[in-house]
This record gives sequence, C-alpha cells and structure tokens, in this order.
Amino acid sequence: MKITDVRLRTVKSDNELKLKAYADITFDESFVIHGLKIIDGQKGMFVAMPSRKMPDGEYKDIVHPIKPELRKEITDIVIEKYHETEKKETKAE
Repeated sequence: MKITDVRLRTVKSDNELKLKAYADITFDESFVIHGLKIIDGQKGMFVAMPSRKMPDGEYKDIVHPIKPELRKEITDIVIEKYHETEKKETKAE
C-alpha cells in the first residue's frame, strides 16, 4: 500500500500548543483515514492515530498500522507534508 495523498488542516490556537495539525491520508487512491494528529511532543514531532475515548477515560486507537515500517512511513510522509505547508504559510505572511 502506498500513500497517494495527504491533506492537512493546521491548528492555530493558543489552547492547543502541542497539536499542530490534523491529517487525512489516502492509500492507493482507494482508502482514506481521517483524523490523524500531528503533535509536537517532548521527543519531537509524531503522528497520533485517530482514537476514541473509552468509558474508563482511556483513549484507544480506532485504526493503527501493525508493522513498525508502515508507522514510520506514515509518520515521515505526514510530517514532511506538514513542514512543506508550514514553509508555504511562512512565505505567504
């Protein structure tokens, strides 16, 4: 499976300093996952999978890659797209 499209919605809120953007990714122009989060954490940027809050208060991923290679590919591509978008927004200002 190849990622064929990445769409971002940047977050510009003083309340959400760590959350940088939401991402939707498309695989093979056939399957889309909405609601990934780009987060600036203590160890750098990472991509959090869409999740749902459970009755016990814990968050559980709705979808997630099983193989670490796919998680790395998703993370690398989404964060690269975020940095590209960030540069374009900076130039536009």
